[in-house]
Amino acid sequence: MPTYEYECIDCGNRFEIFQSMTSNPISKCTKCNGRVKRLLSPGAGFIFKGSGFYATDYRSSEYKKKEKEEKGRSKKEE
Repeated sequence: MPTYEYECIDCGNRFEIFQSMTSNPISKCTKCNGRVKRLLSPGAGFIFKGSGFYATDYRSSEYKKKEKEEKGRSKKEE
């Protein structure tokens, strides 16, 4: 369920409310019952887990084969 941030126009109180996306926005401040406006929030962050992202996880088998061959060549040159 998303978190929405509101600010009271009358008293300046800022607060967050967990609401369903289909719920109507609230219209009264939780502190003074004044008028509120819903603020735009940046949203939630996300975390990549695993050995890597794109560069290692989603390469084709052909690319991985060529990469191994190149690593083998560079070790021989040293």
